[in-house]
Amino acid sequence: MKASSSTRSSSPRRAALSWAFYDWANSPFATLIVTFVFPAYFATAVVGDQMQGQALWGFAMGLSGLVVAISSPIFGAVADVTGRRKPWLLAFTLLCAAASAGLWWVTPQLSAVPLAIALVVLANWGFETAGVFYNAMLPDVTAPERLGRLSGWAWGLGYVGGLTALALALVGLVLPEQPWFGIPKDNAAHVRICGPLVGLWLLVFSAPLFLWTPDAGVSVSVGSRVKAALASLAASLRQLARMGDVGRFLLAHMLYADGLATLFAMGGVFVAGVYGFSLQEVMLFGIVLNVTAGLGAAGFAWLDDWFGSRTTILLALAGLLMAGTGVLVAESRVLVWVMGGALGLFVGPAQAASRTYLARMAPPERRTELFGLFALSGKATAFLGPLAVGAVTVATNSQRAGMAVILAFFLVGGLILMGVSEARKG
Repeated sequence: MKASSSTRSSSPRRAALSWAFYDWANSPFATLIVTFVFPAYFATAVVGDQMQGQALWGFAMGLSGLVVAISSPIFGAVADVTGRRKPWLLAFTLLCAAASAGLWWVTPQLSAVPLAIALVVLANWGFETAGVFYNAMLPDVTAPERLGRLSGWAWGLGYVGGLTALALALVGLVLPEQPWFGIPKDNAAHVRICGPLVGLWLLVFSAPLFLWTPDAGVSVSVGSRVKAALASLAASLRQLARMGDVGRFLLAHMLYADGLATLFAMGGVFVAGVYGFSLQEVMLFGIVLNVTAGLGAAGFAWLDDWFGSRTTILLALAGLLMAGTGVLVAESRVLVWVMGGALGLFVGPAQAASRTYLARMAPPERRTELFGLFALSGKATAFLGPLAVGAVTVATNSQRAGMAVILAFFLVGGLILMGVSEARKG
């Protein structure tokens, strides 16, 4: 195997920092395009009907999730055959940036719905698939005993990046009477500009990774590497049940990751319906959760390296269960804010330590393929959480009972994880 030039020229510290900065680079896509600004604009201004807009947005995100679930393991397997990850990461980063920038042409009219859905599906596919290759690079950029700290710090940096972009967009573009840079509000230009800004942010701040983070590869013909990759992937899927700790970990991750995704998807609806939060309060509640999640990811990073990834995930799931129960049974809005902030503290560690666990356990020659399965485990059942919450809410006529389903996902995922061995740290 021949090392690339970036491997030879980059210092370990600069390589690690450049890798971590990719979390800062891609997080504004999640906050501005997926969660806060663009979904509201799509439903209210483009579709013009909240109920139909939410249904169409769910269809778009579900379609992109299905594409990710199918394609991520395949791309990961192909990259493992060649050992190269940066070319794939670059390709999907460019796809995400270009599709995000294209949202500028999604004007506030019903005829723009197909374009909006197509661009969001492509952008989210690029975002999620790029993450497969990005995550798989982690063990190559730092020493084994520092994997947890780097993963946690990068995740925390990502939360800060996303919140910084969100604050700048809200303060400078969405809220003021006269947006910054002379951008007019006519035809929702001050909202549509968020798409190009996300694309530009991603390109600028991901550049350090492509310049200074090492990569390595071998020369293999395209036909032979695809054939070998698909054969390896097929074998992995057949052997998933016999993969021991890795297979059980992926099953546990599927469940508690579904709980985390449902928490973010349904949390705003819950606090608005049960505790009467206004739209601004819901957004602020989401910001608080993201801030505390970033602090938790960075702070728990030390525990990951000291006590292990599995232990850190279990502690985080226990914290999620306790804080989540507190939010469900709270009778005062003050307690909701306190328990909500505590809830966020444990979200980041559960996500960051999961990435570290697989990085430590995956064989180097199959690492990206297994991170593709990791992405699959986080997306394959993503519809179950919201569906279960809705079904229980309707059956019991109680939003509290419906949201309690999320705690069941955390509990069952944690019980399965208790049967998994701790990841090796060296």
